[in-house]
Amino acid sequence: MARRDFIWGVATASYQIEGAVRADGRLPSIWDTFSAEPGKVLHSDTGEVACDHYHRWESDVDLIASLGVDAYRLSIAWPRVMDEKGRPNRRGLDFYKRLLDRLAAKGLRRFVTLYHWDLPQHLEDRGGWLNRDTAYRFSEYVDLVSREYEGQVDAWATLNEPWCSAYLGYGIGHHAPGLANIRYATQAMHHLLLGHGLALPALERNDPRAKRGIVANVGRGTTDRNTPADCEAARLYELQHNDWVLGPLLKGEYPAGLFDTLWPGSLPLVLPGDMEIIGRPIDFLGINYYFRSNLRSDGAHGFQDVPLEGVERTQMGWEVYPQGLQDLLVGFKARYANLPPIYITENGIASDDQVVDGEVDDSQRISFLNRHFAAVANAMDAGVDVRGYYVWSLMDNFEWAFGYERRFGLVHINYATQARTLKRSAKALRAFLAEREKT
Repeated sequence: MARRDFIWGVATASYQIEGAVRADGRLPSIWDTFSAEPGKVLHSDTGEVACDHYHRWESDVDLIASLGVDAYRLSIAWPRVMDEKGRPNRRGLDFYKRLLDRLAAKGLRRFVTLYHWDLPQHLEDRGGWLNRDTAYRFSEYVDLVSREYEGQVDAWATLNEPWCSAYLGYGIGHHAPGLANIRYATQAMHHLLLGHGLALPALERNDPRAKRGIVANVGRGTTDRNTPADCEAARLYELQHNDWVLGPLLKGEYPAGLFDTLWPGSLPLVLPGDMEIIGRPIDFLGINYYFRSNLRSDGAHGFQDVPLEGVERTQMGWEVYPQGLQDLLVGFKARYANLPPIYITENGIASDDQVVDGEVDDSQRISFLNRHFAAVANAMDAGVDVRGYYVWSLMDNFEWAFGYERRFGLVHINYATQARTLKRSAKALRAFLAEREKT
């Protein structure tokens, strides 16, 4: 991580921070619909206002620049930039143009995610990601946006965490659109990955100087009982959490054992040529990592998560395990011969942060980040090509089904007043990056 070209950044997502859900022609998204349903989101929170970034974006960009980071990872809200007939919404497009221009003026690189879960509701009404047509509508959206912002973006990521979109949204119903059928999850995943592959030619054609890739969330699975069945359970966990996405992208195939051993009868409909489209070359792979899971056999060719006692955990209840990030990165390099350069596009911690006398003491976050920085450095020393690290998140925000209770930000948000307060972690990151500039 001593490389001078290593990129340090912070990250957000449109629905989690923007608010203004009905402003300037924005259409409803699946998260507007889902969060309005009673019992779906903690405390009945919604993204209607969030961090009001849509109206405070200029000062928020100044805030990002004040941290001394190199780059900002943001996402574009599909419902904000196109109407139901696929025509451009100029007011929505202009919002992101102004945002990208201001980031450039501040000397910040722009890493843009095209889909961070806010599918237009009218497409969900036609089947959402269960409908193959959505993959083609996605490629049309990407074509529009990449033409509009040609030359203004350093790197495009097609999708953020398709595992979450497919499994949490269609497999168990924890996320929008709230469906719960593993067969739905596998078909949604296939169409998400197909949309990714279909979008790549438009990105290359419209903005050839920008890097093109995708962002995957990955999880480390280990077992505290070294029996063959429990070791197999840990392997199957990583198979469905990691290789379900990386296998099609980097090997052109779904991993063996996924649709027969783990999820019998769940094979998606795959048409001739699909896997070649999904496996088109990418310039980078974004990796999001947060925690380890302890797995044991469920006695029926699957796995169950059995939380360990006496380990450090976050506000989310996730185990803090930096070694898992190092292990996964090194393992991916060994498993995938064509592994592209990697960016850590999300890594961070939720904690119950409070402002006391104008300060937020989030010492656990500082420790968490320092240890994960070290894990990435160790992976790089082992030969993994990691080129950047984005802290999740710039600011506290709408944490999906957990609403506003869980705080991931370097910057504290008072949701009643929208006051922004730099936490100790933000100041520590700024000091760390300032020292880097001296070396």
